[in-house]
Amino acid sequence: WGVPLIDGGHAVAGGLELAVWCDMRVCGDTAVLGVFCRRWGVPLIDGGTVRLPRLIGESQAMDMILTGRPVEAQEALRMGLANRVVPAGTAREAAEEMAAAIASFPTTCMRSDRLSARSQWGAPTLREAMAQEFRL
Repeated sequence: WGVPLIDGGHAVAGGLELAVWCDMRVCGDTAVLGVFCRRWGVPLIDGGTVRLPRLIGESQAMDMILTGRPVEAQEALRMGLANRVVPAGTAREAAEEMAAAIASFPTTCMRSDRLSARSQWGAPTLREAMAQEFRL
């Protein structure tokens, strides 16, 4: 995808895997996130075991993945799983407002910066990541 992706709302099981695929996540203050599929013996198969640790760190990801416990919005914000917490019932509106604000910026620069931030994970050295940022 060449544009930022924003998720808004609750995210459990496969929904969590979709949420961590997004660039940013907006949660209502009553939202719950978690690897609830753990409770029924269903594995994460849509990138959750890769994206979640990269997003919030291995220790916090393992806590969520292995225990299947619910994570409330404020904890999700503290661990970096949520980018914004808004009043309940307004997450979609807040995500759409964020998207509109991003869309109002010049797209060429935004897209190249996003691509650089995403692709730096594959660069073997800092020097190569920095050179890639300059090329983009």
